[in-house]
Amino acid sequence: MIFDARNSSAWWQRDKMQEECGIFGIYAPGSEVAKLAYYGLYALQHRGQESAGIAVSNGQEIRLHKGMGLVPEVFTGDALSNLKGKAAIGHVRYTTKGSKEPANAQPLAFRHRNGMLALAHNGNLTNAEELRNILYDSGAIFQTTTDSEIIVNLIARYSQQSIEGAIMKAMIDIKGAYSVVVLTEESLYAVRDPYGFRPLCLGRMGDNWVVASESCALETVGAELVRDVQPGEIVRLNKDGLTSLQMMAASRPAYCMFEYIYFARPDSTIDGFHVNKVRREMGRRLAREYPVEADIVIPVPDSGTAAAWGYAEESGIPFEEGLMKNRYIGRTFIQPSQEMRDLAVRLKLNPMREVLAGKRVVMVDDSLVRGTTSSKIVKMLRECDVEKVYLCLSSPPVVSSCHYGIDTSNRKELIAATKSVEEIRQMVGADGLHYLSEEGLLSIFADTEHKFCMACFNNQYPAEVPRNTGK
Repeated sequence: MIFDARNSSAWWQRDKMQEECGIFGIYAPGSEVAKLAYYGLYALQHRGQESAGIAVSNGQEIRLHKGMGLVPEVFTGDALSNLKGKAAIGHVRYTTKGSKEPANAQPLAFRHRNGMLALAHNGNLTNAEELRNILYDSGAIFQTTTDSEIIVNLIARYSQQSIEGAIMKAMIDIKGAYSVVVLTEESLYAVRDPYGFRPLCLGRMGDNWVVASESCALETVGAELVRDVQPGEIVRLNKDGLTSLQMMAASRPAYCMFEYIYFARPDSTIDGFHVNKVRREMGRRLAREYPVEADIVIPVPDSGTAAAWGYAEESGIPFEEGLMKNRYIGRTFIQPSQEMRDLAVRLKLNPMREVLAGKRVVMVDDSLVRGTTSSKIVKMLRECDVEKVYLCLSSPPVVSSCHYGIDTSNRKELIAATKSVEEIRQMVGADGLHYLSEEGLLSIFADTEHKFCMACFNNQYPAEVPRNTGK
């Protein structure tokens, strides 16, 4: 049986929180906007690997190319050369709502009474089922199973107004998490939900404008980060330049904390914070909260690397690469049988006996969701004759599911929701286990007025969640 290594049902990924999507948009008349969107999506590939797509407007029509697979797998041959225009939007997808079908790949493109429109969405609508039923009752037809198509239908429903008015009315109807780029024949719109759950930033490239889920995509295409799109803001980009329309905002923002812990690329800046610096500081806070006598600090690459450096810097314990990551694992490989799962972990990570033998080891990772992979890694370290293994996580225990665009296990599968720290320590086989405290995590941002969504750690959801989710 062959399977996608980044599929949520894969042995490795089910032990990690899964990101949802990445979006990109560029308004740059006279430039090869499709190629720039291609490179922007390449920079956002970590946010979704199931499908990719680009839509381009030339002023008269919108052309679209999308498909299943990674960005370079979808855009082969003449795919990019056939996309000519002055503005483009792009999308990379990881499924959180809707099945893994070609029809669900984005951007979505359609015709309405005022012309053509394409849309790409990052996030989850928490009232999707309710809205879908309302639209069904009014005669709407859906071609996909994504909640993104609900936004498309709502915009079309309000298309007797201006496109700005239609987007505003749709924002009133939809609830939950959404960063959206919308492309018409003449303009590009970037929209962020009132809480700012999912990131979205704005950059400038000469006289042209770029929007993206992360600033690393701006830098990849040569754009300079200007600012983040604000919660509840609609940004319009066209021949008149940039226009900002502040539609509505929540009483306080609720930026996703897991962007800083795991999802975002380390070289990105999100809502004013450089991700790599934040992760190093998480490691420093870990060292202050959980000082141990050890010989080396090692990361679980790559997600634990920055925090491991921070732990080493704060504690004075040497940093070492004790686990070597196989960076050429490829897109697919044979799914292991139950008895072969230890070997499958070794396919991803291989311990370096010469570094580890006889050492007291602090192993740093970003989080622990189900715990099965961590226990296999600890077992591999034991086989290298380590003296002690202390597992440190740069996040608090994950006890609740996310409803705002992150694919998490059913709550019953979240190990911290059902077991104590001591029980988890025994299960993974470590000599010590420490999660970064909520207080320690939030103290990194103490000098700002930023507010974050911490629902996966404390079950306190800042916005409504779907009823009867079973999570």
